[in-house]
Amino acid sequence: MTTNNKGFLQSLWDFFCSLKLAISLIIALAVTSIIGTVIPQAPNIPEQYIQSLSQTKLQLYEKLGFFDMYHSWWYILLLYLFTVNLVACSMKRLPRVWKTVTEPSLTLDEGLEKSLSLTRDLKLKGGLASLKDGLAGFLSKEFSSPVVTEKDGEVHLYAQKNPWCRLGVYVVHLSIVIIFIGAIVGSLFGYKGWVQITEGTSESKVLGRNNKTIDLGFAVKLEKFSVAFYETGAPKEFKSILTVLENGKPVSGYVNIPIVVNDPLTYKGITFYQSSYGPAGEGGTFFFTVKDRKGGAPIKITARQGESVQLPGGRTMHVTESTQDVRQFIPQMSGPAARIEVHSPGKQPDSFIVFRNFPKLDEDRGGDLIFSYDGSDEKFYTGLQVAKDPGVWVVWFGCTLMVIGIIMAFFMSHKRIWVRISSNGRVVVAGSASKNQPAFQGAFEELTAKMEKL
Repeated sequence: MTTNNKGFLQSLWDFFCSLKLAISLIIALAVTSIIGTVIPQAPNIPEQYIQSLSQTKLQLYEKLGFFDMYHSWWYILLLYLFTVNLVACSMKRLPRVWKTVTEPSLTLDEGLEKSLSLTRDLKLKGGLASLKDGLAGFLSKEFSSPVVTEKDGEVHLYAQKNPWCRLGVYVVHLSIVIIFIGAIVGSLFGYKGWVQITEGTSESKVLGRNNKTIDLGFAVKLEKFSVAFYETGAPKEFKSILTVLENGKPVSGYVNIPIVVNDPLTYKGITFYQSSYGPAGEGGTFFFTVKDRKGGAPIKITARQGESVQLPGGRTMHVTESTQDVRQFIPQMSGPAARIEVHSPGKQPDSFIVFRNFPKLDEDRGGDLIFSYDGSDEKFYTGLQVAKDPGVWVVWFGCTLMVIGIIMAFFMSHKRIWVRISSNGRVVVAGSASKNQPAFQGAFEELTAKMEKL
């Protein structure tokens, strides 16, 4: 019974120490992360995207947690398995590497000599003492200060460079674990939410995951919103001007703060990211010029959102929808446009679009009244992603540690030189490097060539 339990535990330990497991988990995390990047994640899932999915695909995505993938149980399980794998691999291999770094072999015996590919047999002039002092001084000048050891009538010199770079891979392992810890801290004590704020109004609560309302403890007011477009009609930049309010009063240093995508506002550890925008659908005012086709002076019309406006001849009109740039709907046109509906007594309502950049276009419609659109004073809402992540500095620390570990692991090499001096003047030099062996071989040949001239 004891033997079986021990075998199971050993097998479990070997499983988690496996390099194959590490590679499999890295591939799995990479593939699933692509899914999480391609599929919109809650709470910022556009309604159009949901409507584009079939019912079967929608149910499948929901069951697999694809809409909130980074919080799904199977993705978190992958992260836990990867963490255990990293810790187990480090625990298994680190003691041997640590011994190599802290307890190096100071003497060049025959066994070590045979295991090294770079060895050179030199015949130098001088006695044992003079060769020891001469070669020790040479190594200190050309390579690194050696450790001198005497054994069995022979003198051994050992010098090394960058021994700690062998720990680089374990620094990377540690950094990944720290990043995961930071993510867990952020998940347990932080949140991500979403809020829409109309121009001129403020909000103190946001909507978090699972439609949970989160009280910020202060309010954010949208002072102004603006959007610029490319010639194609696509949004170029949308910008919100925010003010933070405490007890209804602006907070010094947080008044009229502009935020755009990738340039958020942070207050009390809560960060507001510019995410989306849209017409508020309330309070907009539209301006038109109307003239009678039969003649007469044009008249100016002001139409508020949702209100009917009286026109000459007993007719009325109201605005049904508008846009700041019509190119996204009609590529050959540009600029602001509004769809209006005109009601004439005894006739069916007439709905059509008028364009600010094309004031003469409505004449071709053939109506009794000719409209031109002069623009609007329309209110917008801004969509803000709100995030509180107390683990972000832990994550940054882990990222910094990862960069250090990568530099140690991939750009530094542990170089070692052994010298054995016999009483007959025979000198054996050997060397090794943990990385870039061809480059070290050239340096080794150059070093031994200089030794021969001593």
